This record gives sequence, C-alpha cells and structure tokens, in this order.
Amino acid sequence: MAQTPSQQALEKLQKMQVIWFGSVRPDGRPHLAPIWFVWHAGRIYVSTDPKSVKSRNISGNRRVVLALEDGTNPVICEGTAYLLPPPWPEDLLAAFFQKYEWDLTKEEQYNQVIEVIPEKWLSW
Repeated sequence: MAQTPSQQALEKLQKMQVIWFGSVRPDGRPHLAPIWFVWHAGRIYVSTDPKSVKSRNISGNRRVVLALEDGTNPVICEGTAYLLPPPWPEDLLAAFFQKYEWDLTKEEQYNQVIEVIPEKWLSW
C-alpha cells in the first residue's frame, strides 16, 4: 500500500512549479531533468516530448523518483510511471491549465503525458 504525503508536502505539491524527474536509461545510467508538473487525484503528472529521454526510459523501466526544488525541506517521491495516451481526463487538463495556463490539447511538441503513481514519500 502506498504512503500518503504529509500535509506540508501536499501544500508544496500544489504550489511549486517545477519538479525534478529521475528515470533510468536502458544501460542503467540515471537521467534527471526539471519539468512542469501537476499533483492531481493522488498522482503526479508531467507532459513532455514523446521523443524525450524520459519517455524512452519509461518505455523500458517504469521506476522513477521525483523531487521538488526545495533542498532545505525536501519532498521526494518514488513511484511507477506510465505513458498516458489521449484523450486525457478533462479534470487533468483543467489542472494543467489552472496551474500554467497551458492547454495540452493544443500542444504540438510536449504532448506525451506521464502519470506517476507514488509508492514512497520522503520529506524532512
């Protein structure tokens, strides 16, 4: 059973703009990149280029780690990532639009949505 984030972590997940997304390359090397995200319905969602290293890595290994930018009071999530094909749920599209004024239905490059199901939370 997955842990739930602390109230402080939930607040940060709602307001912070960028999360660091870590995935594993086919040869076992890690890949880390900052990316926009939304926390929605107990999961983390990002939208990236389908040709990105993140997308390719997840196709082979779904294990990921994500961390908010605050290194003083970190929030880290370990989870499993899935490439989420369209059509995407309206409430998820609304969450991206509310946070970034970004309409994913009109996005031509960064149109691969990745859903991360959290399994473990670390924060202090």
